[in-house]
Amino acid sequence: MSSRPEAAFVLLLMQSIFWLIAGVSAAPFALAGEIFMAGLALATLLLALGTCICAIAVLWRRRWARVVVIALEVTCLFGSAVLLLIPLGFNRGLVSILVNVAVPVAVLVLLRKDREAFS
Repeated sequence: MSSRPEAAFVLLLMQSIFWLIAGVSAAPFALAGEIFMAGLALATLLLALGTCICAIAVLWRRRWARVVVIALEVTCLFGSAVLLLIPLGFNRGLVSILVNVAVPVAVLVLLRKDREAFS
């Protein structure tokens, strides 16, 4: 059997942890009076939870999880491309490129169609 789902699981867990940290770091702004940040923090935490659940399902080799994760990663790549092309003050450093572009590309490569990995 292929070990690509296990590698994708690790990358998805890393991505989930990055989003968890982003959600937790948005919460103090909501306490400081920026009410919309509470919704943003909640949405980011729910995204992190959903990614973690999908990562576990990918590890269990569920077909639906593969489809959901591929859609999520394509959406992340599209959003990163928009942020990189439009000058909105987005961080364009090496860490940002690795987290926002390299990790989704690596997950997409790991989850490409394989008969033995997903049944």
